[in-house]
Amino acid sequence: MKNIDQYNLKGKRVIVRVDFNVPLNDKFEITDDTRIRAAIPTIKKILSTGGSVILMSHFGRPKDGPDDKYSLKHILPDLEEKLGLKVKFANDCIGEQTQKMADSLQPGEVMLLENLRFHKEETKGDENFAKKLALLADVYVNDAFGTAHRAHASTAIIARFFPGASLFGYLMQDEVSNLEKVTKHADKPFTAILGGAKVSGKIEIINNLLDKVDNLIIGGGMMFTFIKAMDGKVGNSLVEDDLIETALKAINKAKANGVNLLIPTDTVAANAFSNDAEYKTCNADEIPDGWMGLDIGHDTIKNFTEVILNSKTILWNGPMGVFEFPNFAAGTRDIALAISKATSSGSYSLVGGGDSVAAVNKYDLADKVSYVSTGGGAMLEYIEGKELPGVKAILEGV
Repeated sequence: MKNIDQYNLKGKRVIVRVDFNVPLNDKFEITDDTRIRAAIPTIKKILSTGGSVILMSHFGRPKDGPDDKYSLKHILPDLEEKLGLKVKFANDCIGEQTQKMADSLQPGEVMLLENLRFHKEETKGDENFAKKLALLADVYVNDAFGTAHRAHASTAIIARFFPGASLFGYLMQDEVSNLEKVTKHADKPFTAILGGAKVSGKIEIINNLLDKVDNLIIGGGMMFTFIKAMDGKVGNSLVEDDLIETALKAINKAKANGVNLLIPTDTVAANAFSNDAEYKTCNADEIPDGWMGLDIGHDTIKNFTEVILNSKTILWNGPMGVFEFPNFAAGTRDIALAISKATSSGSYSLVGGGDSVAAVNKYDLADKVSYVSTGGGAMLEYIEGKELPGVKAILEGV
């Protein structure tokens, strides 16, 4: 993989695709800066070798052109603080004024372009739009793993205009090498933990993992589709009835492959979707009518923890319950703690997906797991065995 260490960047204007799609509160303050922090080493490396940096990113999903709510100017103060220098801001990502700013950029300087998605051509993968972005710089670096699964203008198409000068940033290289470790070189026993609300987004990853793992742990809202598939009573819990057959196929495939499929045996159920709801622990397949499971129960936590602590490789994507509600956070917290404990004993652990990353950050465990992936969808598609356009574009352009 050709990265920024293998290219002379001195005097070069380097356009870097980053993923600055970070959450903001109603005061436009960043509530989780993981993605910005992840991009800093690549930016600093380019600057230290005598290059200048043009940063481009999407932010949110603006519908009809420029919208102040989705302006990247809101992240400028945080970015400047992390870099320790003033960052120039272009009010558009293309155009005459932006081109002038790029042309006058000096070595050691950084410029941030306005939200790429203010132009519909970005998500359409428009070649002409990609060419306009390419005109701003001499070298292209992709360091946005979170968008590597999208064939957008700035993530895949732009590389065509930089033959021999398309590179991976440190984050992209780390992401791909760590995912390779899990998908192709995992030490056994290998345990995957899948949670979150729905089975629908995880069908292919379940099928692919059942060919690789020793243990597959299912938690979160998706567990109830599996439990109902086994004729359990799930009350008002979240169920995707159209995927019950899919869940049954996964259960049968696990048996055929000798995979230990762990489905919760008890759950913390509530009579409403609220932290203030009445709640109790009951068997996961005997939830009363009108009640819904919002977390895994104590016996399940104990069982899952034992498996995790006996694993050499651990992959975690998706929370075990509605951990945003304190009364239903124990499952997610305790699984995160078990993963960190296994890691401290020498296991390799990879955590990915927005909610899982939020959980390890919430419990101050990000530095106690082996690797935290910044790309939810991209990580899942990689594990599914799909080719990521953002990775492919650079590999083919080298």
